[in-house]
Amino acid sequence: QVQLVESGGGLVQPGGSLRLSCAASGSIFSINAMGWYRQAPGKKRELVAAITSGSSTNYADSVKGRFTISRDNAKNTVYLQMNSLKPEDTDVYYCNAVGVRTPQGSMGYWGQGTQVTVSS
Repeated sequence: QVQLVESGGGLVQPGGSLRLSCAASGSIFSINAMGWYRQAPGKKRELVAAITSGSSTNYADSVKGRFTISRDNAKNTVYLQMNSLKPEDTDVYYCNAVGVRTPQGSMGYWGQGTQVTVSS
């Protein structure tokens, strides 16, 4: 059974920084891509940033230049460094992993979500 466990969310003032982590555990051979999405109540979940196993990255326009995604393939862990945070970054952030290869095959998984609140 694969699990994605997120950490690092919390309350921060505008202009501050947070670092999110997401570790995948289980009998994992490899993971194709990992990423972060966010969702506000009543709104569609949207991509924040994603990174492939070869370290190609993709960012939402709203976070370019402020957020940086990285991953440690050996640890099956993805990170999201968030700088210059704005109140509009307030959301629940979800970790996502696609193409997770295990003895049972290849599937995608979601984490449970971590709250990020940007407020003075």
